[in-house]
Amino acid sequence: MYIDLLIKLKNAQAVEKYSIKTRHTKMDYAVAEILNRFGFIKSIEVKGKSYKKVIEIDINPDRPIRGIKLLSKPSVHRYASYRDFQKVKSGHGLLVVSTSKGIKTGDDAKKEKVGGEMLFEIW
Repeated sequence: MYIDLLIKLKNAQAVEKYSIKTRHTKMDYAVAEILNRFGFIKSIEVKGKSYKKVIEIDINPDRPIRGIKLLSKPSVHRYASYRDFQKVKSGHGLLVVSTSKGIKTGDDAKKEKVGGEMLFEIW
């Protein structure tokens, strides 16, 4: 699940380890692609076959993850309309949302006028 990926990223950065491996899921890969697009991650590579697939991630040391706020958890899901999405840390952060059209940033979901489950904020 994406929560495990985020915690691994944050912990690896805390001990100045800039490469991690995590199991491959569609959701983890979609979240990693968004983080790559916004510079939190340098590169993503999928290795292995079938059920043994892993994602190798190189973390960008130039753009450290200062904080992560998990909005939805397995026990509590938070849903919102696209009208309710706000800027994170005055535009310096990123809201990630699971919509019917896939995993998107808050800004992308707002442009496409789709709401969904708010997953996390990262800055």
